[in-house]
Amino acid sequence: MIRKIAARHEHTLIENKDFGSSDLEASYEYVEFRNCSFLKLAGTDFMECVFHSCNLSNAMVRNCKIQNVRFNDCKLVGINFNDTKTFGFSVAFENCNLDYASFDNRKMNQSTFVNCKMHGVNFSNADLSKCTIERCDLDAAIFSYTNLSGLDFTTNYNFSIDPEINTLKKTKFTVHSLPGLLTKYNLDIQY
Repeated sequence: MIRKIAARHEHTLIENKDFGSSDLEASYEYVEFRNCSFLKLAGTDFMECVFHSCNLSNAMVRNCKIQNVRFNDCKLVGINFNDTKTFGFSVAFENCNLDYASFDNRKMNQSTFVNCKMHGVNFSNADLSKCTIERCDLDAAIFSYTNLSGLDFTTNYNFSIDPEINTLKKTKFTVHSLPGLLTKYNLDIQY
C-alpha cells in the first residue's frame, strides 16, 4: 500500500495569497504568512508560524494544531479556537481584532494578548492564569468560571468580571477598574 507523505513547509515566507478557495498543506513549520486570507485551516498543523496582516475572520479551525503561533495586526473575528487541538496550544496576539472569538474551555498555556480589540470574546471556563493580557479592549468579553489568577489587568479596559463566579486570586486591578468588577450590583461609583 502506498502512503501519501504529508507536505511540510519550513522557513518560508508566503505573501499576498488567498487561501479561500485553495487547500492548505498538512503542516507548516517556521512559516511566515503576510497579507494572506484564510477561510479554512481545519486539519492543518501550524508550528512556530507567524501571521502578519492576515484575515482569518470566521475561518474554520476544527482539528487544527496551533503551537507557538504569533498573530500580528491580524483580523480574527469570530474564530472558535476551542475547536483546535488542545495539545501544545500556544498563541500570541498583538494589535489584532479578536471580536467574538471563542476560547471557552481552553487552557491558554502562557499565551499573550497585547493591544488587541476583543469585544464579545468568550473566555467561559478557560484557564488564563498563565497568560499575559495588556492594553486590550475587553468590551462585552465573557468571563464565566474563568481562572484569572495572577493576571495583571491594570492596563486593560472596558471589562466586566464577576468576582463571585471567576477565580481572581492575586489578580491585579487599578482603582479605576472597580466599576468593571461591580457591574452586577448596578452601583454608581464616583471618582
